[in-house]
Amino acid sequence: MSAITESNFNFKGQTNVYHGKVRDVYTLDNGLLVMVASDRISAFDHILPKGIPFKGQVLNQVATMFLDATRDIVPNWLLATPDPSVAIGYACEPVRVEMVIRGYLAGHAAREYKLGKRILCGVVLPEGMKENDKFPEPIITPATKAEEGHDEDISREDILSKGIVPQAIYEKMESYTRALFQRGTEMAADHGLILVDTKYEFGIRDGEVILIDEIHTPDSSRYFYKDGYEERQAKDEAQKQLSKEFVRQWLIEHNFQGLDGQDMPFMPDEFVATITDRYIELYEKITGMDFVKSETSDISYRIQSNVDAYLKTL
Repeated sequence: MSAITESNFNFKGQTNVYHGKVRDVYTLDNGLLVMVASDRISAFDHILPKGIPFKGQVLNQVATMFLDATRDIVPNWLLATPDPSVAIGYACEPVRVEMVIRGYLAGHAAREYKLGKRILCGVVLPEGMKENDKFPEPIITPATKAEEGHDEDISREDILSKGIVPQAIYEKMESYTRALFQRGTEMAADHGLILVDTKYEFGIRDGEVILIDEIHTPDSSRYFYKDGYEERQAKDEAQKQLSKEFVRQWLIEHNFQGLDGQDMPFMPDEFVATITDRYIELYEKITGMDFVKSETSDISYRIQSNVDAYLKTL
């Protein structure tokens, strides 16, 4: 199976291109962005050495579904998805803070908790919790959005006191974050899943706060299976989950957490195939639809053709 791990497109009106960890973003002179979801996968802020077939398609199509399903809550950047791996929308000025919201003590929060920390991003965590327990109420634990390297935890108080985000904008982002998480939680529950935690990114367009990037995808979110959750917690068993946390766990088991002096482990083809299967499983579980694999004989040609055809309609 083919995977797209790099892109070098030339679209009509293109003025700039930014290659991110997973997405390549092409800026056009008409105020639009062409966002190509590659098949790259990152963990601990490092790009892994092999692409994951169909991963970009999964991310793009899941994000599109949720962006369309939340327009009544918050305006977003998306205009069209002319290719299974491409989204086109409005260019916005990004807010350099990621809004991370957690309904459960999992992932990064659980690792910090095990170290004895009881304050995360200025939020006091209850005593006596164990990994994957539900918080009394979802907590927001923001992170500064780094151009390179690790994003860093930051408190609401620091964001406001340092003037990183104006208070009115930050409060709107908070309100949107809670409403989006509630909607995502309800949609996940409809398909037998628990939305454990996720992150949202916002931008400013014409003075308005706009939801940008992806939402509720396996790259930006963690899902547990609802069936058996209580029993597994009672028995102190690991939760069955759909997210890329299993990729992080595999890396940890192979002595890699992105720290200085650590070498990225070799990824066998069998593990790559497992990741593809997990992403497709999440797509089908969260959308309730069968995943239709796109044509991959020449992914770059397919994307160029589909985007060119859409731009001609504008």
